Amino acid sequence: MSEPRQTTTAAPSEPSSLALPANPTTTSYPPFTGTGPTISNVVCGMNLNCLLDLKSIALHCRNASYNPKRFPAVVLRIRNPKATALVFARGKLQVLGCKSPSDAHLAGRKFARMIQKCGHHPRLTEFTVQNMVANADTRILIRLEGLHAKCVGFTEFEPELFPGLVFRMVEPRVTLLVFARGKVVFLGARRREELEEAVRKVWPLLLEFRMGEVGFVGGG
Repeated sequence: MSEPRQTTTAAPSEPSSLALPANPTTTSYPPFTGTGPTISNVVCGMNLNCLLDLKSIALHCRNASYNPKRFPAVVLRIRNPKATALVFARGKLQVLGCKSPSDAHLAGRKFARMIQKCGHHPRLTEFTVQNMVANADTRILIRLEGLHAKCVGFTEFEPELFPGLVFRMVEPRVTLLVFARGKVVFLGARRREELEEAVRKVWPLLLEFRMGEVGFVGGG
């Protein structure tokens, strides 16, 4: 009597990356004809390397707010460059609202001087870009349903809850919010080059599901 045959089930494959060519140096992309990406916000983290008295900082610094029951950090603001800082008691500093990493680093030094004038001895180190937010305008109308159907492993689209399509790229590791009227918001990049690479890779897909130009089809 023969033994029963064993059957094996293949493991489910991961979403195909054919929609997003992995190597931009060996892949030909059509030139992007829209505008952007333009950086609108850079979030950076730094270390002041000292413990801080947040109440003292809130009392002595201008444009400071502190409500420990709602958030465990002092909020500081400066105008040049325009930036907001979150200052934590263990010496961590987060700067947001700048348009470039260089502006964020300059803002971090200014916040450190403000804290120094309150009697602390900060030493600014560990500057890291945590997130870049950028915007682009493709100037075309995009059929989001078709884009979602082709790239279902990378996208989320629930128009009843949110009008944009969420596109999570693997390489570079950037999240895109794509809107039907051609606007695109980029989240999660840490370098300008990642934003430019994301535009190069997603542009052919957007062209594939192009419905027309904004202002000529559907108004605008």
